[in-house]
Amino acid sequence: MPNDTRELPASHDGLSRFLGGSPLTVAFRLILLSILVGVVLAAIGFDPWNIVNSIRLLFRRIWDLGFDAINGLWRYFLLGAVIVIPIWLLSRLFSTPRPR
Repeated sequence: MPNDTRELPASHDGLSRFLGGSPLTVAFRLILLSILVGVVLAAIGFDPWNIVNSIRLLFRRIWDLGFDAINGLWRYFLLGAVIVIPIWLLSRLFSTPRPR
């Protein structure tokens, strides 16, 4: 007797093909991914109850951060220039010409 086994069609075979796996596995993966993305979005300040305002606030913070960085660089430049420029100017004034 040959090993005659018939596979019965699964009742959710089309659904599994559409989802890309068994429905339970896909649901579990989507839940884990949703939690992970939620943690990342909460870390950057998103609020699930007011998503539009959260997105606007995020772009405003990024905008302000850019100008704060420029302001910080300008302050460091001025602080350093108070020391560097006079020393450079004095070194140029009192340097002796080198013979060639």
